[in-house]
Amino acid sequence: MMAPAATALGLELRVLAEAEDVSAVPAVPTAPVGDYRSLKDLRAFARGVDVLTFDHEHVPTEHLAELIDEGVNVQPGPSALVHAQDKLRMRAAIEELGLPNPRWAAVHHVEELVEFGERVGWPVVLKTPRGGYDGKGVRVLRSPSDAEESIDWFGTMTPLLAEELVEFSRELSALVARTPDGASRAWPVVHTIQVDGVCDEVIAPAPGLDPEVAQAAQTAALRIAEELGVTGVMAAELFETPGRGAGFLVNELAMRPHNTGHWTQDGSVTSQFEQHLRAVLGLPLGATDVLGDWAVMKNYLGGANQDLYSAYPAALAADPRAKVHAYGKSVRPGRKIGHVNLVGGPGSDPEDLRARAARVAAIVRDGAPAPTEATTQENA
Repeated sequence: MMAPAATALGLELRVLAEAEDVSAVPAVPTAPVGDYRSLKDLRAFARGVDVLTFDHEHVPTEHLAELIDEGVNVQPGPSALVHAQDKLRMRAAIEELGLPNPRWAAVHHVEELVEFGERVGWPVVLKTPRGGYDGKGVRVLRSPSDAEESIDWFGTMTPLLAEELVEFSRELSALVARTPDGASRAWPVVHTIQVDGVCDEVIAPAPGLDPEVAQAAQTAALRIAEELGVTGVMAAELFETPGRGAGFLVNELAMRPHNTGHWTQDGSVTSQFEQHLRAVLGLPLGATDVLGDWAVMKNYLGGANQDLYSAYPAALAADPRAKVHAYGKSVRPGRKIGHVNLVGGPGSDPEDLRARAARVAAIVRDGAPAPTEATTQENA
């Protein structure tokens, strides 16, 4: 999804692909296959590029530090990226900055976990500090006995992150971008809707959000980016907590274009993908205004329809204003394979946009609906 923005700017985008059949390969002219965990492969890939950046946070920071020592321009740098890789490091950094954090602790064994639960109150959330995403690596523990049953987790990664189970009204995301020289811009704070731990919908800007909370959330995200030395796009995922502190708590950080920012492709003056390129290259950042009153994104996951293109005639006819974005991934149940964007002008209703985007996404996911008897008679 970054390729069209690179082409428009006259940039050559290269991708280190994990296999020849991954979805990024057809989108770019140069996509050597390699292992992002291999310093040798990273070194070979970085040869001759102006900047090395990321579409996920899992590249080993020690490899990135070596590349920087060898003169490679890495954006964001490993000292920033580690806060998106390691949730314990992230929690400690948010606390040091004095920003709203859930109560948390690093726990090394079940006894510490039970002590934390007794102190903050059950239920608590147990997370693996590294590698988890979209609800993976997360357990909700409702009692000391649940904690005892989590003993197997301590054998795979220690310490683990324990957090209070936050009571929140909804989830938000504050998306920002920052250049190496410290220039930054923020998009409006958005409402994100999660289903089974996976982002399902985004509404921009977040309807009914207290302007003071929105401003505070934007300011917090910009400060995180500044203080941690983030470059490129960063998403701060938040819990809205009316009546508690600043009205929000920081949940997680992502230092890359993020699912909660996909609405910007069609709904913002500058998409997150173009902005990320501008930012890591040190170019002036683009405007982040919403192009209508509202913008809505609806993800679609793998479903019954294996041939997505076969559903396009019906999906595109269902709503000519809808923009369908497919990821080029093979279809598997529950896998994110695309999204639908809709932008509403003056007087539009975000709930209407949500319903329309969901209808288009369902057609792509499940296949074109069979014609009804009335439609058949009409066409006859």
